[in-house]
Amino acid sequence: MRFLAALVLLLAPAVFAKPNILWITSEDNASHWLGCYGNKDAKTPRLDALAAEGMRFTAAYSNAAVCAVARSTILNGVYAPSQGTQHMRSRHPIPAAIKPYVAYLREQGYYCTNNSKTDYNFKGNDNAIWDECNGQAHYRKRPDGKPFFAIFNLTETHESSLFPRKNEPAPRLDPSKIDVPPYLPDLPEVRSDIARYHDRMTAMDTRVGEILDQLAKDGLAEDTIIFYYSDHAGPTPRGKRYLEDTGVRIPLIVRIPEKHRSLAPFKPGQAVAEPVSFVDLAPTLLSLIGQPKPDYMQGRAFIGSKRVEAPADPAVFLFADRFDEIYGMRRGITDGRWKYIRRFTPHLPAAPYSSYQFGMPSWVAIRKAWEDGKLTGIHKALWETPQATEELFDTQADPWEIKNLAADPAHADKLATLRARLKKTMAETFDTGLIPEPMFKKLAGSATIRDHARSPEFRLQPVLDLAFLATSNNPADLPAFITAMSAADPVERYWAIQGCLTLGPAAAPAIEALLKALEDKEAANRIAAAHALHLAGRPDEAKASLIANLDQRLNPEETQYLLNTLSFINALDAIPDAWVRKIRSNRKANEYIMRIADRLHEERR
Repeated sequence: MRFLAALVLLLAPAVFAKPNILWITSEDNASHWLGCYGNKDAKTPRLDALAAEGMRFTAAYSNAAVCAVARSTILNGVYAPSQGTQHMRSRHPIPAAIKPYVAYLREQGYYCTNNSKTDYNFKGNDNAIWDECNGQAHYRKRPDGKPFFAIFNLTETHESSLFPRKNEPAPRLDPSKIDVPPYLPDLPEVRSDIARYHDRMTAMDTRVGEILDQLAKDGLAEDTIIFYYSDHAGPTPRGKRYLEDTGVRIPLIVRIPEKHRSLAPFKPGQAVAEPVSFVDLAPTLLSLIGQPKPDYMQGRAFIGSKRVEAPADPAVFLFADRFDEIYGMRRGITDGRWKYIRRFTPHLPAAPYSSYQFGMPSWVAIRKAWEDGKLTGIHKALWETPQATEELFDTQADPWEIKNLAADPAHADKLATLRARLKKTMAETFDTGLIPEPMFKKLAGSATIRDHARSPEFRLQPVLDLAFLATSNNPADLPAFITAMSAADPVERYWAIQGCLTLGPAAAPAIEALLKALEDKEAANRIAAAHALHLAGRPDEAKASLIANLDQRLNPEETQYLLNTLSFINALDAIPDAWVRKIRSNRKANEYIMRIADRLHEERR
């Protein structure tokens, strides 16, 4: 017994020496909304003070521009497209070998609480990974002597906070006197939303202060490493859901108390320019408690005992796929200054990416201004088709990403370098975005789509090559697409059809092949072929084929893709009333499909 007691005493200092870790997260706010990141109109004193005491990362990114997709990346330290979790509010399974960082923290004796957002975007019980996960979860409930990891998710700045409210007080700032950034049209509703959001930011900053004050009152401030970050950027139009910095560049502040200062090479108050992103957070957490990351984690620890120095040629991987009910695939890469964005669905407009955003007055006003022909330049282009496949921005010279340099011969080398870097990254990460979501279940079978993407059955490189070719918008590639539409692999057939979609009317010589593709075994290919036919000049046959597919036994993702396509060709009114009644009678139907059925029902009353 004496030996055991002595052993406990010997080990106790190592246990108690582990730092507590507190995460404070907000929603939807880009870094440029904070005073410590240079916003002269901001009123964020508590976060500004935290930045003065800690490290302020100036090139921090959410890899995805929407919450659930970003959280899956954070939780597992794996890019969402490497897991198959890139589609908003999906619940596709992931391999059991991929464990959330919480599991490793708990194994090391941490009491882990989440207050209280989950929405992790993969199959499983989100709450079960935590010691406590609800609106009352708190580090104060930990057993004596246990270090804690605690998250407080603040919702004051969510985009819905800008939806109309009754009896809302006038904003602190005069909307007529604020600066409207050039990526937004100067409309009264835009000015009003910007002014109102500053008040939301101040309310969130106050909540941050309350949490920090509580930590200090509990006598834990000097034992606790504090992180503050936003779950992605936003929220005003062309923010959330976009791969421009207004959608992905986030505030990230880390305060390390004096006793743990050796865990970071950066000084208090320092602005850290090395690029970091959400995929780095899980490895960094493990590094802070002295643990190496598991092999499957794709990020790097940027502080802690296992810190990995920033590479000489950093590259942050960005991705966007289905957001809510609307499909649309984009990928990006940035080194913190130069950014390359590639659209893999350039036949679709860049607005909207979700109907939910039209709860915001500024989005409604911008859409109406476009419909009324009152927008010009980039403000108009957001709504037009086709979109540019490639965008290249110098975010140092052009921080609002207004000027696309992709067609500028002076930047041809930079464009080629980043294009190749993106393609290499997609290959190295086994990007499951190359596989249409409607095919996930069938191709994965009893495994996961991550497993399928790494299996010999999936020809990753030929599919990747075809996806880049399909979005190059070169009519000379049409014969290759016609040939590939007869491939054995349904994913290759899909990208061949996408090549026709990108070409639009120039794909008319492929009409015979597209008509044949209307009988493809895969619904996604039939639907894509009908859309390509519509753009190639055969709208009646396209519409008839799409409506006929409503009678097929489609999975929810196939149905969603079909409804997307009917919407894009302005044919939702052709959906029979009987189909609408059938969907509405099934209250277990996919929430996004139900939304469309409910909307059609209301419109037809």
